[in-house]
Amino acid sequence: MKYIGSGGKYLYPERQLSAVFRGKLMQSIAARLGRDGLPQDVRTVMKDLWNKAWVVHCEPSMARPEHVIRYLGQYTHRVAITNQRIIDINDRNVTFMHKDYADGARQKPISLDGVEFLRRFCMHILPHRFVKIRRYGIYSSRVRALKKSLENPKMTINVGATESVQQRLKRLTGFDICLCPFCKLGKMHRIEEVPRVRSPTIMYSQAGAGQI
Repeated sequence: MKYIGSGGKYLYPERQLSAVFRGKLMQSIAARLGRDGLPQDVRTVMKDLWNKAWVVHCEPSMARPEHVIRYLGQYTHRVAITNQRIIDINDRNVTFMHKDYADGARQKPISLDGVEFLRRFCMHILPHRFVKIRRYGIYSSRVRALKKSLENPKMTINVGATESVQQRLKRLTGFDICLCPFCKLGKMHRIEEVPRVRSPTIMYSQAGAGQI
């Protein structure tokens, strides 16, 4: 893969990624189904998919916990649509704002008839016996009394000795990352911490690399 730079801010263009993703996925589907044994209707659908411009949504890496919480919060603490997004309602149509990811995630109005709007809304209703994350496990109302007891300052909780990453890895895999790979006897010690690289493009641009 050839590196295409733009101020060192991204690894590869999103539009080119869409084309590559489409090709790889379609090839995998064709290989899975078998090229010679595909029914005519399946071949027609695959031909239409090849001719469409796919949209691949790319986001920055979630290298920090707050990024993960912010991303998951969009799904755990949001409803299907908020009242603020609804612009107009009449006897036939519902007009609301949505993100058009095919146009750079720009906010655009869209109008749907009542039946189609309800169909899309119902797709966000969970099936029977399914619950949202914000009401599951420790967040369930069933354990409300237990959570209140844990908030009691007089209650003491015995916390075991903390286990380091090295100890946990050795216990689970049997591999000692501190053991010298050459003599197999000595123990390695950390003498310097390498700064975290947020994007490989920065490292490669500083090194003057032309390819990755």
